[in-house]
Amino acid sequence: MASAVEQLAKNANWGALAKATELKQRLLFVLGALLVYRLGTYIPVPGIDPFVWNEIFSQKGGGILDMFNMFSGGALQRMTIFALNIMPYISASIIMQLATAMSPKLEALKKEGESGRMKINQYTRYFTVLLATVQAYGLSVGLEGMQGSSGPAVIDPGMFFRISTVITIVGGTVFLMWLGEQITSRGVGNGISLIIFAGIVAELPRAIASTLELGRQGQFNFLELLSLTGMIVAVIVLIVFMERAQRRVVVQYPKRQQGNRMMGGESNHIPLKMNTAGVIPPIFASSLLLLPLTIVGFSGASGGDFTASVAQFLQHGQPAYMLLYGGLIIFFAFFYTAIVFNPEENADMLRKYGGFVPGIRPGKNTADYLDFVLTRITTVGALYLVLICLLPEFLIAKYSMPFYFGGTSLLIVVSVTMDTVAQIHSHLIAHQYEGLIKKAKLRGRRG
Repeated sequence: MASAVEQLAKNANWGALAKATELKQRLLFVLGALLVYRLGTYIPVPGIDPFVWNEIFSQKGGGILDMFNMFSGGALQRMTIFALNIMPYISASIIMQLATAMSPKLEALKKEGESGRMKINQYTRYFTVLLATVQAYGLSVGLEGMQGSSGPAVIDPGMFFRISTVITIVGGTVFLMWLGEQITSRGVGNGISLIIFAGIVAELPRAIASTLELGRQGQFNFLELLSLTGMIVAVIVLIVFMERAQRRVVVQYPKRQQGNRMMGGESNHIPLKMNTAGVIPPIFASSLLLLPLTIVGFSGASGGDFTASVAQFLQHGQPAYMLLYGGLIIFFAFFYTAIVFNPEENADMLRKYGGFVPGIRPGKNTADYLDFVLTRITTVGALYLVLICLLPEFLIAKYSMPFYFGGTSLLIVVSVTMDTVAQIHSHLIAHQYEGLIKKAKLRGRRG
């Protein structure tokens, strides 16, 4: 069976894609939705002087603004209706996952199946609106206090500006949340991930052009540029390898008599990914470390201020920043993995269905074994994330390369690409199976 599936996957070429009408419609829907998203990143928020804001953003860059601007595809730098992008929804989803693991009521709701999942999703949407409202209001208040060389960033400050800005930005976030869900249900791939992916990829040409401009200005020579390119390719290859890597824990099911037939006896496996936490640890670690820089940039604190002193130590390329960044990535990798995979629950589920790990007693011993295996592979996965994220940080600090070449952005782009391609292959295989079944039915009728 496995060989047949592999053969079908190999035969899933562009000829098959041309015949898969439903898949073509899904891909066209994704392209259309992403086009709408990109158009929205150029619609400005009313009441803001774009030239003054662009000047202010350039002066206050280097903190968490650069990271959010990368995820928004440049929408924050242009201060458009999608300035917050989909980040409030991602934050709400992560917080709801943590709350589900800590709250018995939410955990019981999660175990109710589809109805419980829909309720949790609804709570996540409400929480997204709340987070977006708070962030949009804070952004509007911060904009009113900003001054550029040619005047204030807000043309007519006041309560009307704050209310209109909150409504506009929250509306943009809610629209992106809806658009992401539509892409997931009517397109191919995860809609939220594809929106972030599109934002990063859309700004890559500008990042490449600015890197080449740095080379023209003499910041690095041709050999160094070639070495940087080779290193980026090597990092991408490493990401592909590690994101596909998994530890398969063999599970055996005993034979049982059911009527006149002998059922069971087959073996299966629990796939444990090397990087279970995905891109969450770098995002959390970056947000925490870049927050002091952003506070200093907006408040205009002096060098003697405690926050400003801390921010000086947390600049890109500083030893304190690198050590804290790596340590926080490792912490969040273990923390988030513990949230999304519970060894005791999986051990109880195996015992409930009669499965067992060969050589390990069911129950607590199985839970301890799964925890031991997961701890070892998470250690490797966390070190891999540290390597992927710190290498580009050295380049950003030494050569002033654009933020888009950071480890987090590369990790998102490669991971989303792999997931989307895998789903396209799944659709092609399903389409070929449908064709084989139809042919078999026709032959059966003729026979």
